[in-house]
Amino acid sequence: MFAKLIERAEKFLNENNFVTNVLGKIEEKTGIQKRYLALGSVSFIGIYLVFGYGASLLCNLIGFVYPAYTSIKAIESVNKDDDTQWLTYWVVYGIFNIAEFFSDIFLFWFPFYYAGKCIFLLWCMAPISWNGSQLIYTRLVRPFFLKHQSTVDSVINDLSGRAVSAAENVTREASRAAVDSLVHKTQ
Repeated sequence: MFAKLIERAEKFLNENNFVTNVLGKIEEKTGIQKRYLALGSVSFIGIYLVFGYGASLLCNLIGFVYPAYTSIKAIESVNKDDDTQWLTYWVVYGIFNIAEFFSDIFLFWFPFYYAGKCIFLLWCMAPISWNGSQLIYTRLVRPFFLKHQSTVDSVINDLSGRAVSAAENVTREASRAAVDSLVHKTQ
């Protein structure tokens, strides 16, 4: 498995994309091979996630920027399979953020928390069939959703009806107050 990972990394470093173009320019100026620059960058980010100030921001940027970019590309593409892949990621990402909101006060005390969170988010967005968002969605989120869908739909419909009713009442009262105000000014 480690050999496959190295093989995929080498393949990635030989592709033509933004990251490899930047690494190529640095390689030209410094003479350091792209693979060592990439390894150094990944190592630096890993160490920073463990010990650095602002590791939370870096981790959230990693979990947001690339998926947001590829989600926009997916929306603009003709293929709809990539839309499903990124919608699944965002559902899992949202659930994770809600869970983290309630547990973050305890979790951030763990020394490798942000490194672990970053690895989790990278696993969730990985371009592999067994990535985290697919597994979590199919094994946890989807069964829970299917079991409780009708209940949630009825609650949402009830709340929607109440929101429309409240908006109508506010509009009616505001109109009545405006008319009363105009009547009192003309008298």
